[in-house]
Amino acid sequence: MDSAFWDDLAGNLDDPEFLRAYLTESVRISTVDALINALEDARESAHLNKAELARAIGAEPAVVRRLLSATSPNPTIGTLAEVAAALGLRVRLEPMPEHERRAVTDALRSGRPTPETRARLAAA
Repeated sequence: MDSAFWDDLAGNLDDPEFLRAYLTESVRISTVDALINALEDARESAHLNKAELARAIGAEPAVVRRLLSATSPNPTIGTLAEVAAALGLRVRLEPMPEHERRAVTDALRSGRPTPETRARLAAA
């Protein structure tokens, strides 16, 4: 993308509503992506196909297929926990690294971008 896009995005971060929406959506996407990738890796390591995994949780194969194949999945916590359990895993929360906390949490709480928020955008 050209620099005008990034310049506009950086300027929009000064709007507290935009900042909140941008940060929460970017964290949601990266978190769901990491969860889905971990589940897919575990499924492959367990040598289970998607239909077998669906049977293990008592769901239709389409449920697991959508979860692991969708371009924009929005799984429920319950579905994630069930699939994880069938793969011998559990879903856990962990603290953000300090630099990420400053970039995301501090900006969300203050309603203003931090220097780390701007650096995170520049690295995107």
